[in-house]
Amino acid sequence: MPPDAAFFALRESLDLASSVAQHADLPLAPLEERDFESGEFKLRPLQSVRDRSTFVLQCLAGTNEVPVAQRLLKLLFLLHGLRDAGAQPRIALLPYLTFARKDRRTQVRDPVNTRYVAQLLESSGVDRVVTLDVHNPAALDNAFRVPVDHLSALPMMTDHLVTRLPDTRLVVASPDIGGVKRAQIFRELLEKAQVGREVGLAFFEKRRAQGVVSGHALVGDVKECTVIIIDDLCATGNTLMRAAASSRQAGAAAVYVAVTHVPHMPGLAAVLADPNIASCITTDSVGFHLGPLPPVDARKLTVLSIAPLFGQAVARMLAGKSLAPLLERWPPDPRS
Repeated sequence: MPPDAAFFALRESLDLASSVAQHADLPLAPLEERDFESGEFKLRPLQSVRDRSTFVLQCLAGTNEVPVAQRLLKLLFLLHGLRDAGAQPRIALLPYLTFARKDRRTQVRDPVNTRYVAQLLESSGVDRVVTLDVHNPAALDNAFRVPVDHLSALPMMTDHLVTRLPDTRLVVASPDIGGVKRAQIFRELLEKAQVGREVGLAFFEKRRAQGVVSGHALVGDVKECTVIIIDDLCATGNTLMRAAASSRQAGAAAVYVAVTHVPHMPGLAAVLADPNIASCITTDSVGFHLGPLPPVDARKLTVLSIAPLFGQAVARMLAGKSLAPLLERWPPDPRS
């Protein structure tokens, strides 16, 4: 790796960042983090960053100890400080991009939080953003004026599932119309990985107004099929459980859930406890441990590490290579 690269991680993201840095073959750069009694803080790089390619990894899923707003503010302050110290370019690695679910106006005077977060990051002088399976990729592209790389856990999930699924017809299902494109991509990845095996596509009706979710219609044939419900995140788990119940009522033989982000642990626990769901796959993108789960539920859960994915992304950026092969298969072709 080029000697002029520096990799920083904030305290609350240190475990995930350490693993990413190891896969990128980079040491973590020393960072002073001081907390003051009033809730204020100080962040200072402990080595020169002038004219060095600088990466900052921060997980923006909040906990009781470090809420979302504090995580975002610390990221912004560190990026500002690195700019003042002469680091260039400055690249933010954000496995979970907070506030991404509110990406458009659905009611009068609605905020567009995705754009507000983009403006805050741009004001800090960030040169590039790398994130993972955002809620709406089109909204992400439109919100930012700096380059954004949108990685996906779908190839990793495909690699995990390809030898573990029952020998029945497969159907990839989106729990709402907005996620159909994600389901189509996952279906294509499965078809490439499983030669000669049919993979269908389905989606569910879902309407949300004033926080109330309604709609039950299923579009697609799932009878006697293994259904894989794919989504970007699990908050309360209600959307996934509604889709699983509808699948079973329509005659599905089994229902699997594959979701990238789990920022709210009670939602995951509810999904695992649902008898309609046979198995759940997720990632460690939120940067903290998923917490204690009842043993019977924990056996239904598989957590894939995103550290190799982000580590390869960092290594490729430093080598001047494209990140596109990371979206095509996992592990990527070593010749790419």
